[in-house]
Amino acid sequence: MKAARFYEVGKPLVVEDISTPSPEKGEILLKVKACGICGSDIHIAYEGITPTGFQPIILGHEFSGEVFEVGEGVEEWTAGDRAVVSCILSCGQCLNCLSGRQQVCLQRRLLGVHLNGGLAEYAVVPAGNLARLPDNIPYEQGAILTDAVATPYHGLTRRGRLMPGETVVVVGCGGLGIHAVQLARILGAGMIVAVDVSEVALERARAQGADLVFRPDQGDAVRFIQDATGGMGADLAIECVGKQKSIALSVACLRVGGRAVVVGLGGEPIITLPPTEFVRREVDLIGAYAFTVREISELIRLVAKGSLDISGSISKRIPLEEINEGLEALYNKVGDPVRIVITME
Repeated sequence: MKAARFYEVGKPLVVEDISTPSPEKGEILLKVKACGICGSDIHIAYEGITPTGFQPIILGHEFSGEVFEVGEGVEEWTAGDRAVVSCILSCGQCLNCLSGRQQVCLQRRLLGVHLNGGLAEYAVVPAGNLARLPDNIPYEQGAILTDAVATPYHGLTRRGRLMPGETVVVVGCGGLGIHAVQLARILGAGMIVAVDVSEVALERARAQGADLVFRPDQGDAVRFIQDATGGMGADLAIECVGKQKSIALSVACLRVGGRAVVVGLGGEPIITLPPTEFVRREVDLIGAYAFTVREISELIRLVAKGSLDISGSISKRIPLEEINEGLEALYNKVGDPVRIVITME
């Protein structure tokens, strides 16, 4: 099969022919149909801030496809079934797994990071990491749903505990943030404020449901949000960038007792309010990591019934052979893409 493998930070991925793997007990062999390119792939290939389990390794952690072959003991899947993949492998036995937080399993491993992923014609996946994809959802949408949509969904619902009528600030409206805007709207937010330095991203956010938009490089975003909320501040902020300044902004814009959820990944330390303000305002600063298979299934139902439309999130479709052009376009934000997707047919 053809696969795009990562050898070294700063070097192009190598698209090459390698042996097609075989599923073992409890696994399936998926014929990959689509795989999204994510900022996490940039962290690996360009920045080196996310180490991989080995090299060379097949990247790609948000992917979908068709079941091609099932391993011993797999009864719930058959060849031809359409599916999406949750990239997080959990042990099922640690304290976090037993309390329903498999995404932060103490022994977790990720497909496309620690194990071979979906930037290939075929991928071996544990059967328990699949969710069924209905016929009315294209493979490309199913692929990006597993991370670009599921990550902000987890942040807003399980970690941020968004309540209907609340004011939500979305900081960073790229691949994660634009879906945070859409999700906040359908989850019942009373007001959504989108914050980004890109006019293209802000216009996209407005089109997807943001009530107000603001560029922090052109004024005081905290004052803007306070004025928009009658001096109160936001109930909930979700940070989708992973930068020191944007995390600080997310906390500073909150009302007394508000919550800031960080889903963005980055290498800068978090610096926010001094304890005298942080404590007296009793704000929450919350990390939100990834998603669960259940959350992916919940999103599939929302898309399938038409409540959530992510059709506009596919900025570009390219073949596997153009993976390096896709990574470069995402890294340099050429055209401010939401998701560039590798399609296998």
